[in-house]
Amino acid sequence: MPNPTSLAGLERVVGVRFRNKELLYQAMTHRSAVHERARHGHNERLEFLGDAVLQLVTTEYLFQLTDKPEGELTNWRSALVQGNHLCEVASELHLGDYLFLSRGEEASGGRSKKSTLANALEAFIGALFLDQGLETTRQFIHTFILTHLKQLIATGRHRDEKSIFQELAQEKTGITPTYQALSETGPDHLKNFTCAVYIGDEKVAVGQGNTKQKAEQQAAMDALKVKGWR
Repeated sequence: MPNPTSLAGLERVVGVRFRNKELLYQAMTHRSAVHERARHGHNERLEFLGDAVLQLVTTEYLFQLTDKPEGELTNWRSALVQGNHLCEVASELHLGDYLFLSRGEEASGGRSKKSTLANALEAFIGALFLDQGLETTRQFIHTFILTHLKQLIATGRHRDEKSIFQELAQEKTGITPTYQALSETGPDHLKNFTCAVYIGDEKVAVGQGNTKQKAEQQAAMDALKVKGWR
């Protein structure tokens, strides 16, 4: 497991020294490790905050970057903040090496799980915002996340899964997919949504996320795999 010295290594990588080290510890603490490391809370509240800060900074950046219409900007933003991209950024930062995990989570490959890495990056952003303020957080997001925009567009990843699944479903079946919220659990600051995507009466896939949008995107992503369309 990481220790204060190794977390200092993460600070060196991102070029920031935290004033409140507890925030950094919490950002790197997975829910599974709370009982084994009672000193720190887990990172889900910071993830909630970091997601909002990331959305704001990304939206501001794109708005100032170009006069493209809203729909295109929305697709670009989705590509930048969606889980797969955040996982890639987290991997570049070797964020998995710094996570506090339970022994069971560690044994199951928790350090390389896409959702765990993406969530940890959002939690780190939340902690950075609380510790250093918006400007430093904006610089971090620009340096490590927003710089990938051209590559995402060049490889077609600015088209989100919902859009891709809708186009393919209409092309192959003549039916526009619909989404239904199946459940909503947790307190307001830690919601978890479960949504299903349908083609007609067929439930194709189910997704989860801390917003309905994320749950629907996950459902669409899984539906593409179920149908063998991606």
